[in-house]
Amino acid sequence: MKKIDLTKGKVLNVLITLAIPIMASSFLQFAYNIIDMIWVGNLGSDAVASIGSASFFIGLGNSINSFVVIGTGIKVAHAIGEKKENEVKEYISSGIILNLFVASIYCIVVLIFGRNLIGFLNTGNPIVENEAYKYLAINGPILFFSFFNTLFIRIFNSFGNNKSALIINIIGIVVNIILDPIFIYGLKLGVSGAAIASLIGTVIVFLLLLYNGKTVLKINKENIIDIIKIKEITILGTPMAMQRILFTLINIILARIVGGFGSEAIAAQKIGLQIESIIYMVIGGLNGAITSFVGQNYGAKQFRRINQGYNTSVGIGAIYSLFITIIFIFTPEVLVKLFIREQNTIHIASNYLRIIGVSQIFSTIEMISNGVFTGLGLPKIPAIISIVFTILRIPIALILIRFFDVNGIWLAISISSILKGVISYLIYKLRIWKEYKDVKCDQIT
Repeated sequence: MKKIDLTKGKVLNVLITLAIPIMASSFLQFAYNIIDMIWVGNLGSDAVASIGSASFFIGLGNSINSFVVIGTGIKVAHAIGEKKENEVKEYISSGIILNLFVASIYCIVVLIFGRNLIGFLNTGNPIVENEAYKYLAINGPILFFSFFNTLFIRIFNSFGNNKSALIINIIGIVVNIILDPIFIYGLKLGVSGAAIASLIGTVIVFLLLLYNGKTVLKINKENIIDIIKIKEITILGTPMAMQRILFTLINIILARIVGGFGSEAIAAQKIGLQIESIIYMVIGGLNGAITSFVGQNYGAKQFRRINQGYNTSVGIGAIYSLFITIIFIFTPEVLVKLFIREQNTIHIASNYLRIIGVSQIFSTIEMISNGVFTGLGLPKIPAIISIVFTILRIPIALILIRFFDVNGIWLAISISSILKGVISYLIYKLRIWKEYKDVKCDQIT
């Protein structure tokens, strides 16, 4: 696999080179999600609510698996920056073995306990619950392959080689776009058809990534289970994974609260989340770029270059998120009507976008800061920030819904996002950069 040196060259150019393939991949995924939601939206709010309900537990699986992805990505990037080729191979091998174990366990859990998980949301709608379970059950095997796709892409990014992953994602998304209407309407499988189309696309991406990375995506046959490497990956990845798991669990609890306002509210939240993913086309690219950039420069002990990368990324992200904020606040109905025609759902989803729109700049700062902390091998910092302020969403939401109904939940989400962004920025500037800008790499704990 081609390896790109991220410790040299103009910071802006390097970040853009890294970010563009990730952004393009995110845009394509967003385009697919939009098309998928339009197809499903034509089936009505119950269908959207079904996928929305199942999606929380799909997200939970990805959150659990993130400790493997994050830990492996950090160690591989550091080893590349330190030019330790043997360690690069050993960490990749250990990450694959650990990923196989986690993917298998979660897939089994989803298949056995899927109906119980959906029932926890208490939608009060048997049709929604039944369709959600079917969708989640099909997503069991999807998640198995998806976990590996995420890990492989993170390894590609650690090498600074994002273009191959982009091309492969394009193929997978095009397959999904073609198959969606065939399975949903042609074969009349409805919500289950959307899941089957995703399964086929995900498997194709898995096979292509495995083939393209065949020179590095290997298991060390001499030491298949390297306990030391697996432990290092787990220790580094667990704090961020716990953050994401908690974030998802809080969202599941909030979804249960949202469910009390009916299936239209659940559908509105799902639509709002899909539209909100617009911002992650760019910010997700910056997050992935800054993580790889910081990882290699950390290994090369270039801390001033890391700070330049942070400032540049925040500047780009702030401009973009401000533009998105304006759209969300002033024209949300235009976006929502792309997915649904039911007026009450349009009204609820539009309010979601207006309220969430206020916090987009702060969410951007948080995501970029998280990328820097992760690249430095300091995942505990963003984990603590996220855990504290994500938990606060529940009591804030329970208080605010007394005055603002379902909008109180959206307000709680927005308030916590603002706080997370502010705290992340202050910790980086007042602690990390100020304290460590003149010290050697091995002095950082």
